[in-house]
Amino acid sequence: MVDGLVEEGWRAFLAREFGELSAEEEREVAAMVIDELDRHLWRVVDAAYDRLACEECGGRLSRGPGGCATCDRAHGYRYAAVEVDRPGVVPGNEHALRVNVSVVRRPYGISEKELLARRLALPILLEGHLPTTAQAQAARAILARGGSGEEYAAHIYRDLG
Repeated sequence: MVDGLVEEGWRAFLAREFGELSAEEEREVAAMVIDELDRHLWRVVDAAYDRLACEECGGRLSRGPGGCATCDRAHGYRYAAVEVDRPGVVPGNEHALRVNVSVVRRPYGISEKELLARRLALPILLEGHLPTTAQAQAARAILARGGSGEEYAAHIYRDLG
């Protein structure tokens, strides 16, 4: 689901700007996007990184193992990309969605409970909701005291009512 969300943004960008491209042409466009991160939507940037290999670890650029300096740096740079809330969603929803997608796609250094919370929040965010800080903290407290993912999600959905 998460990779599909990013890929959907990439496909729309390519169709709008370039039409149909070969895999090699897509990699060339991806390199161009990475050279001008602040001019492209975050989904386009994330998908561009997916098409480029890290020279240090050989994995997908920005998604390599924690500690790969090149991927760590690229992962941080991804936040220079443009964020625009989708029509009809709560302001700030797109930022929350972007952060959760980023964590789920590169979970190094994140606790299992935090990763679970981020994964469980994705459907809520995709629906256009944005829990308040208090709602999110209360839901995370459920996980911290050993509650299940279902209890976490039910708490957020109940509060969003």
